[in-house]
Amino acid sequence: MVVVGNLTAGGTGKTPLTIALAQGLRARGFSPGVVSRGYGGSRRGNRLLDDGSDPREEGDEPCLIRARTGVPVAVGRDRPAAARLLLTQGVDAVIADDGLQHYRLARDVEICVIDGDRRFGNGRLLPAGPLREPPARLATVDFRVCNGGSAAPGEVAMTLEARYVEPLVGAERPRPLAAFAGQRVHAVAGIGNPGRFFAGLRAAGIEVIAHPFPDHHAFAPADLAFGDALPVLMTEKDAVKCRPFAAPRWWSLPVDAKLAPGFLDAVAERLREASRRRR
Repeated sequence: MVVVGNLTAGGTGKTPLTIALAQGLRARGFSPGVVSRGYGGSRRGNRLLDDGSDPREEGDEPCLIRARTGVPVAVGRDRPAAARLLLTQGVDAVIADDGLQHYRLARDVEICVIDGDRRFGNGRLLPAGPLREPPARLATVDFRVCNGGSAAPGEVAMTLEARYVEPLVGAERPRPLAAFAGQRVHAVAGIGNPGRFFAGLRAAGIEVIAHPFPDHHAFAPADLAFGDALPVLMTEKDAVKCRPFAAPRWWSLPVDAKLAPGFLDAVAERLREASRRRR
């Protein structure tokens, strides 16, 4: 079991890292699967996702993870029970997305994702600050992954790379993000840290009209009725919810987690060591 989480409330890049872990472990001979709480979904109980799963029912992040990786994904409030469903699919490496504080989950590897720009804010626990747990918790995790900013000593550097955009509907082909440089666009982000998305677009030379929404927002067509013909760029997490009513000028921006060399090898070796200890 690999548990991915963070100490701070809000987005730090857990889902892109979870996708990278699933892809990386599969490339290293494992049969990975992902267990998720399914935040934002309306369904109850523990279940396995399939190709027709509705993000409005199952949650946007697990549906995105399944679409990007193709690995088995289980969703449920009872995450240990949901994780057991993955074992019926031949999974030998379970990845828990946002499971660091879910102590009912057994774990072989703990990974804490840190926002390299915001770090730990004022260092106080909720509600006085952004922290779910004290910073001292970092001393007990196996890996600290720093998303953006400058990685501190002992942290694994990670960046999010966005190279191209994909149309939500229609026959247009994906195009480089640079194709929108110099253009004015509506930018839509219902994620934990919308500012990171908007800043990335501006860094690519795009003139951004920012439309931040709450994390896991349940989008409706009226949310994106901007009254003009400008392109709409959104995160891939939002795109999985907007695709059923998408318009031709709407584009999704996939991101890939780029990690320090050797990190995925180190995680795989920790899992192998844990497996040997259980024999």
